[in-house]
Amino acid sequence: MSIPERIKARLAKDRPMTTITLRIPVDVVDAMKEIAPKKGFSGYQPLLKSYIGEGLRQDEAKYAFGPTARLIEALKKRGVPDAVLEDAARDLEAA
Repeated sequence: MSIPERIKARLAKDRPMTTITLRIPVDVVDAMKEIAPKKGFSGYQPLLKSYIGEGLRQDEAKYAFGPTARLIEALKKRGVPDAVLEDAARDLEAA
C-alpha cells in the first residue's frame, strides 16, 4: 500500500505553521515541564508537540493502514459503493 500524499507532505521541513491556544490544567503543564528535560526536550511545548505528533501518527496508521482500511480498499475494488463503505466505517467507529 502506498503512503498517502498528506503523510508524505508532513516530511517537508518548510510546512506552513499556525498558532493555536489550548487550555491545559496547570498541574499537567508542571508535569510536562519536569518530564521535558528528562526526555531531551528544551521545554514543555516541544514535548507537547511530540505527544500530539505521536498520537496523530498512531491514529493515521490505524485508520489509513489498519485492517479496516485494508478491508474498505478491498471492498472498493469489488465495487461496493462509497456511501455504503462510509456508513459501515462510521458504525465501526461508534462501536
